Amino acid sequence: MPARKDPDASMSVPCFYGAELRYQREQAGLTLQTTVEGSYYAVSYLSEIERGQRRMPKDLAVHCDRVLETNGFFERHCEAVSKARRAGYTEYFADVADLERTATAIEDWAPFVVPGLFQTEAYVRKMTQTSGTPAPPETVEKRVHARLARAAFWSREDRPLHWAIFAESVMRKALLPPEEMAEQLEYIAQLIRSQRSVVQILPETEVDHSLMMGLLKILTFPDAPTLVYTEGVYSGQIIDYPQLVRNYQRSYDLARAAALSPKASLALIEETARGYRDEAQQGN
Repeated sequence: MPARKDPDASMSVPCFYGAELRYQREQAGLTLQTTVEGSYYAVSYLSEIERGQRRMPKDLAVHCDRVLETNGFFERHCEAVSKARRAGYTEYFADVADLERTATAIEDWAPFVVPGLFQTEAYVRKMTQTSGTPAPPETVEKRVHARLARAAFWSREDRPLHWAIFAESVMRKALLPPEEMAEQLEYIAQLIRSQRSVVQILPETEVDHSLMMGLLKILTFPDAPTLVYTEGVYSGQIIDYPQLVRNYQRSYDLARAAALSPKASLALIEETARGYRDEAQQGN
């Protein structure tokens, strides 16, 4: 059996909160199973809270305080921890940003826009400005900063295996001016060439593929079940039901089989970037 991985309380407020939860539970001599008994939550959910990966719902915090006899500690602080988690993020994505840090593999499907981990500052700003939800400048800056901070993912020595499939239209439908689109695609090519990510392009000719409905992210962990994240315009959902997860994995694999090879995809990305470069120079 592999050694237990204890949460690093210094990483973030949620990690500190989770480490304290584990400490109090073990001091009380309780297992994860006995702690969640009588609540509406699974053992895996509580385990993810202890590792700083999931938010603590208020009703579960009340339950934990009662079972662990912690005098309301977890209820008092769950909202502050939740606020720290979602600083700069929409509430439905905050858990996913944390889950990315502890995954061993991340698989992205991008049907409409470049995935967040790949976005340059210009792309991030454009996405934030066109979100459809008006926000004051300071809120916009927080969102931009939070999204750009995710780029630290690429410099981690222990970063997860990353695989992404893009719809070709993500490159063809320019969200930015030509020069900035060139920079965005060149950045993706750089990540591919440095072997930090594997990217495949799903050609526009593949119109009846297995992932026709929205953004998808599959997260694999060393000591927890695989999760799936799907997202719409103003909402996102983490899916942990095993059969549904397997269905999404199968659909992802079918889309991967229909996509161009990694080598052909890189060539197409670089060719498209050169096209935007040429267009930018002609416009000057």
